[in-house]
Amino acid sequence: MRRTNTNTFALIGFGIGLVALSLMACRKDRNCKESNNSAAGQSRSHNFGQNCFNCHVAGGEGEGCFQAAGSVSDSLLSAHSSSGTVKFYTQPNGGGQLKYSIPIDAKGNFFTTETMTVSGLYPAVTGPTGVTNYMSSTISTGACNSCHGVSTSKLWAY
Repeated sequence: MRRTNTNTFALIGFGIGLVALSLMACRKDRNCKESNNSAAGQSRSHNFGQNCFNCHVAGGEGEGCFQAAGSVSDSLLSAHSSSGTVKFYTQPNGGGQLKYSIPIDAKGNFFTTETMTVSGLYPAVTGPTGVTNYMSSTISTGACNSCHGVSTSKLWAY
């Protein structure tokens, strides 16, 4: 009868645990390295009106870590806007410098994993007719649906 060394089993278990932990850490890092950006006419997005940052963050289940994301309704707030653009300016009402522009997809969502700093910027939403709605205050986060549709009105466009 062969005798086993319990220290060997403990070392093997410890090694397996380290490998599993490092694989989970790699998954979290890899998630934020994935590129995922909305595009005009694209229809692969989902969960209209929900806070995209619930999943699209480090360690989240979503593809990529969003820097800015949200959903845009039509002017009646009854359906999604099927096109348009969300822009971020350095001054109110489209003044100053245009820093970033994100297209609204066919399902009314906009999102980007591109590196950007939105804190302190003024957003604007341009809908399919070309009319632009401006936000009069600066933002502190790119998680637009964390407020819009929750504690403030939904984002909308003509």
